Amino acid sequence: MASSRPLLDHLEVVGAGLPLDSAGLFFVAIPTTAGTGAEVTKNAVIGVPNEGRKISLRSPYLLPDLALVDPALTDGAPQLVTMGSGLDAVTQVIEAYVSCKATSLTDALCRDAIAPGLRALQTLAREECPHARDAIAHTSLIGGLVLANAGLGSVHGLAGVIGGQTGAPHGQICAALLPHVLAENTRLAPERSVAQTKLRFVQVQLADELGVDAQDCWLALVAWMRAC
Repeated sequence: MASSRPLLDHLEVVGAGLPLDSAGLFFVAIPTTAGTGAEVTKNAVIGVPNEGRKISLRSPYLLPDLALVDPALTDGAPQLVTMGSGLDAVTQVIEAYVSCKATSLTDALCRDAIAPGLRALQTLAREECPHARDAIAHTSLIGGLVLANAGLGSVHGLAGVIGGQTGAPHGQICAALLPHVLAENTRLAPERSVAQTKLRFVQVQLADELGVDAQDCWLALVAWMRAC
């Protein structure tokens, strides 16, 4: 990143939100966690402790020239890091799928990433597994691609504020919020609407992975998230 101005000038909300002046050096992104998918977005999240906020810096110049996603680089990561990052990834593909800005392309990517992502985290909560590392890395990558095009939802809208105020890990905040936000969205979605259809799909997918009936999904998800 190159700029003739202080960083604060380019931040949203707490700064002037000015665009970056120019591209920086050749940029290769090599993720060592499976969570944000930032290697395929133009976003960077910057903590501003004095403001108690986490703020997005967005620019086309933040898109890497090359992204190398090797799941083996996440092998052996501490469980707290693995689960926190992975829960963010799963939340992102769910939120992008039910987003009002979703497209047929983002939907196609999300549908095949939700269940494998949750299944991989269930495995990694018990034991180290290269195949599960591969699966959650894929979900993370898809999460970055879809959030960049479909946006996210209330979970991330709240998580950014809560994280800035408390300093709690982002993925853990997402995990705490996700079941409640999904349950409320399901309750409010109009009958036979696209939103309701998508939320029911997510509910069935999660219920199948958790081994519960669909009507018990949100409570089971709360319990599983707490156990993580």
